[in-house]
Amino acid sequence: MRLLIVEDDKDLNRQLAEALTEAGYVVDRAYDGEEGHYLGDTEPYDAVVLDLGLPVLDGLSVLEKWRRNKRIMPVLILTARDRWSDKVAGIDAGADDYVAKPFHMEEVLARVRALVRRAAGLASNEIECGDLRADLRTSRVTVGGSPVKLTSLEYRLLAYLLHHKGKVISRTELVEHLYDQDFDRDSNTIEVFVGRLRKKLGGDYIETIRGLGYRIGEPV
Repeated sequence: MRLLIVEDDKDLNRQLAEALTEAGYVVDRAYDGEEGHYLGDTEPYDAVVLDLGLPVLDGLSVLEKWRRNKRIMPVLILTARDRWSDKVAGIDAGADDYVAKPFHMEEVLARVRALVRRAAGLASNEIECGDLRADLRTSRVTVGGSPVKLTSLEYRLLAYLLHHKGKVISRTELVEHLYDQDFDRDSNTIEVFVGRLRKKLGGDYIETIRGLGYRIGEPV
């Protein structure tokens, strides 16, 4: 799953990026509202962490512009403001949740997981597909109760397919959500990772839909 962090405090931006990357997300970063607005308006993010007190263009204005442009990705706002009216304004502008600074990183991670999970229509952090289970909180994958060791990229690919279980996902969409904006993207590598996943998972969980992409589901 691909995330955007828009935070002008470079240390905090880095800490958030490191924690979210370690949790298995692909992360892009912006340091002011103008850059953040552009990225959020042009890239297919699964969620955004957005500070309200941004230079150039404040976070509330960024959020309002996204929603006017029909950008529907979940947004978690960060604010150092204590007034309840600022939190209400953020929610009314289209935010899905908020965290007040200072915060514990685990709380941000939990809230991001919840936003991504709800956007996919999932009720819990554990996704099941036949004997295949993935715990989104721990990034642990098992098949028939036995652990499956995956690389970070293999896990990202599997997690994205599981968040859209039963749907056909194109190679282009997978590339857009598996790599950050600076990566030299090549859709041909997706076939390689799908092949590796099939070998590690066993069964026929991942189906190739010729000319369209891939779909994950319970083996027949």
